[in-house]
Amino acid sequence: MDFVGAYSPAHLTFLLQGFLVTLEVAFISIIFSFIFGIIIGVIRYTKIPGISQIFAVIVETIRNLPLLLIIFFTYFALPEVGLKLDKFYAAIVALVVFESAMLSEIVRGGLNSIDKGQIEAARSSGLTYIQTLWYIILPQALRRMVPPIVSQFISLLKDTSLAIVIALPELMNHAQIINGRNVNYVIPIFILVALMYFVVNYSLSLVSRRLEYKQR
Repeated sequence: MDFVGAYSPAHLTFLLQGFLVTLEVAFISIIFSFIFGIIIGVIRYTKIPGISQIFAVIVETIRNLPLLLIIFFTYFALPEVGLKLDKFYAAIVALVVFESAMLSEIVRGGLNSIDKGQIEAARSSGLTYIQTLWYIILPQALRRMVPPIVSQFISLLKDTSLAIVIALPELMNHAQIINGRNVNYVIPIFILVALMYFVVNYSLSLVSRRLEYKQR
C-alpha cells in the first residue's frame, strides 16, 4: 500500500474534481426528484380517478427496477428513439426518475398519516380541498417526512456512484482511473473515497436529526 503516492497533490485534486461532479449531480437530482416526488405523491394521495391509477402503475414499475437498468436505458436506449443525452444529464435523468418514484411513496405515506379529522375540520371551516391540502395537511406531513426524505437523499448521493457504468467523470470513476495506474493505490484511494462519502452523508444525517429534534 502506497499512501504517499496515492495521496499526491495531483491525485487529490483529481478526486476532488470527481467529487464535485458527484455533488453537482446529486444536488440537481435532489431538487428535481423532491419536486416531482411531492407532485406524484399528492396526485396518488388525492385518488383522482384514472390519473392516480396510471401514476400508481408507473411508480410501482420504477420502484421494482434496478437503478442500474434505468441508467443504461437512459444513456443507451433513448438515443435509439432520437433522444441522446450527455453522460451528465443521462445520470441526472435516471436518478430523478428513480428517486421521484421512491420519494412519492414517502410523501403519500406522510399524507396518509395525518388524521382525517383535520381534513373534515378544515373543510367545515370553509376551506376548499386544495386549500386544506396545501395549508393544513401538506405542511404537517412534510415535517413528519423529514427523516425518511433525508435518508432517501443520502441513498441518492451514494447511488451516483452507479454512473461509473457510463463513464461519468464522478468520484468513483476518477478513483478507478487512479487505481488503474498502480495496484498499490487501491486500498488508500478507496479509504479516502469512503471517507469523502461518509463526511457528506453523515452531515446530512446530523441535519436530519436536528430537524427532527426541533419538531418535537
